[in-house]
Amino acid sequence: MSLFWRIFGLNAVVLGFATALLLWAPVTVSVPVLLTEAVILVGGLGVMLVANGALLRWGLSPLDRLTKLMTTVDLLRPGQRLPVSGGGEVPELIRTFNAMLDRLEHERATSTARVLLAQEAERRRIAQELHDEVGQSMTAILLVLGRAADDADQPLRDELQQAQEITRESLDEVRRLVRRLRPGVLDDLGLISALSSLTHDFATHTGLRVVRRFDADLPTLDPETELVLYRVAQESLTNAARHADAERVEVALAPADGAVTLTIADDGRGIEAACEGAGIRGMRERALLIGATLDITSAPGAGTRIRLTAPVPRKQP
Repeated sequence: MSLFWRIFGLNAVVLGFATALLLWAPVTVSVPVLLTEAVILVGGLGVMLVANGALLRWGLSPLDRLTKLMTTVDLLRPGQRLPVSGGGEVPELIRTFNAMLDRLEHERATSTARVLLAQEAERRRIAQELHDEVGQSMTAILLVLGRAADDADQPLRDELQQAQEITRESLDEVRRLVRRLRPGVLDDLGLISALSSLTHDFATHTGLRVVRRFDADLPTLDPETELVLYRVAQESLTNAARHADAERVEVALAPADGAVTLTIADDGRGIEAACEGAGIRGMRERALLIGATLDITSAPGAGTRIRLTAPVPRKQP
């Protein structure tokens, strides 16, 4: 039955019931209308309106659920669907909406993958240029300054040594930027070594206490999954340093049933669930890239826990 005929039928039931009452009930209307007759008519009208509203609410409730989902759906949290029930046009509308969400989530995941892969390629290119061009040039400058300082007299020697120290600090900063752009240790030594280096640098630069709990018996992960885990840990630590006012951060990596779980927990002030910024949304996009799930639990004054569960790619036979 179509939506039009459902609404028409509901109203016909109410009006037919009211007509039957007028035909067979011992009620008459005088001119002018008496007070008791007016009370009966107004009461009957109220009953009809309530019954009609209740029936329409029942008939249109699937549309209410559909409207609520439309206003709250988030493509970064896939899998939100409405159950299809009943018959007529409303179930068909719900099926069409669910199919539209399937297409949008697939297109969002595809476009996000292209963007993130292009971003990582650009990071790799910039890191390579910084390492090869800027790094080598600054190293050459350090050598020249060192030789000049050895041959110079006071006070020029002190000035050259000061310039040498500034150049050395700048070179260290360039190397740190290169590691943030593209962690070479991730490609060379693997995920655990990369996370260990990341947390060590984080603790050194921020002064926060970092507790590492890395399981040694991790399954073999592909480079894409390792990169996503590393980037999520990097962004989580950055958020903890900038916004959490924390004193302690725990980073854990452990295998699960057919998956690997990365957990970053701090003892900071917590975040509002409705106030997710660009950093958290970026982590959700990266999780979608490998089919992982990202769960964030936080409460004001109780810290924040970020858990990424990444599936382990199956070995090809």
